[in-house]
Amino acid sequence: MKRSVTAVLTALVLLLLIPGCTAAPGPDALTEGTLTGVPGTPDGGSDAPDAARPTEATTAEPTTLPPDPVREALEKLTLAEKVGQLFIIRPDSVRGGDPLVVTPDMRASFKSYCPGGFILMGASVGDPEQLKTLTAALSDIPSVPPILAIDEEGGTVARIGNADADFGVPKFPSMGAVGDTGDPDEAWKAGKAIGAYLKDYGFTLDFAPVADVNSNPANPVIGRRAFSSDPYETAVMVEMFIDGLHESGVKSCIKHFPGHGDTYGDTHKGFVLLDKSREELEATELIPFRENVSHTDTVMIAHVALPQLTGDETPATLSKTVVTDLLRGELGFDGVVITDALEMGAITDSYGAGEAAVLAFEAGCDMLLLPADFPAAYAAVLNALETGRIPVSRLDESVARILKLKGY
Repeated sequence: MKRSVTAVLTALVLLLLIPGCTAAPGPDALTEGTLTGVPGTPDGGSDAPDAARPTEATTAEPTTLPPDPVREALEKLTLAEKVGQLFIIRPDSVRGGDPLVVTPDMRASFKSYCPGGFILMGASVGDPEQLKTLTAALSDIPSVPPILAIDEEGGTVARIGNADADFGVPKFPSMGAVGDTGDPDEAWKAGKAIGAYLKDYGFTLDFAPVADVNSNPANPVIGRRAFSSDPYETAVMVEMFIDGLHESGVKSCIKHFPGHGDTYGDTHKGFVLLDKSREELEATELIPFRENVSHTDTVMIAHVALPQLTGDETPATLSKTVVTDLLRGELGFDGVVITDALEMGAITDSYGAGEAAVLAFEAGCDMLLLPADFPAAYAAVLNALETGRIPVSRLDESVARILKLKGY
């Protein structure tokens, strides 16, 4: 009899314990109105301590964030190397020498400065074999693979297409001629063809297409480099050219923000004014850029002054109003912003190489193209960071964008 009472008591205890051994409800079950005894349910809740209730915090497995290649690469760079990443230079801009080859002195300087990229101008484009040897040598030098860039718009601005040697590549009379067809597919074909031979010769970034609107027949520098005098037609052609480049594996750069098509001067030679209101810019110049900022990889800033927009005659490249407030803030561009060549007259007539580099970076530009004196520009930016004029966090923002552009 004693054994029977014990057995009954044991069975009752087991029955009472069974509910406490069931698995905790999954996240889908922990919703309002589905459980009793949990705050927020129809029965008014329970007085049981919070620790006794199943929650995601007590049942979920620890999560591991995926690796961030950009952050990891950024953390490995020294301050000096990060500064080097901001610059795109000619191979012969540090130690001089033959622009067609990489000399031992040039190689040593590249390892020291760790430049973010190289641009090859016409003087560096000899013949097909030489060009492939040069780009292979340049891509093999810095600790962080450099961007290899070139101006290959088609038409009058085509370093390979217009080279003295016959590269056997497709040639285009101008992008204006492509625009004249009225067929966006022709812009796509042009971008794809140009991208294909640039990829074959080792280039990763084309400073094209031109997104300016050919709205001033007297313009001495843009003209038929632009697709059209109509901003909407220009926008469509620009988009299709970018698609062609991308299909061939080459990055794009729309230029010259916020617009260089309606000027009477040439920023290569000196100061250029674009005296337009914000409303006038919105009606023409800004349309192709606004339509393509989410499509392009990079944007190049013009050296034109826009006093009605900025309140002074500062070139757009050095203006926070243009780069940070308008391009980044209002248009929402979060890719790499590149200056036009800082060795151009619109900059060098009024600014030293170091000052121009610092001002462009402070304005919001990520990459500084062709400063008139690269060592001086590099030293000035490095000094601005070391002295606290520019916070290192601002540097990290730009270098992170540059690393992402490079495929990290």
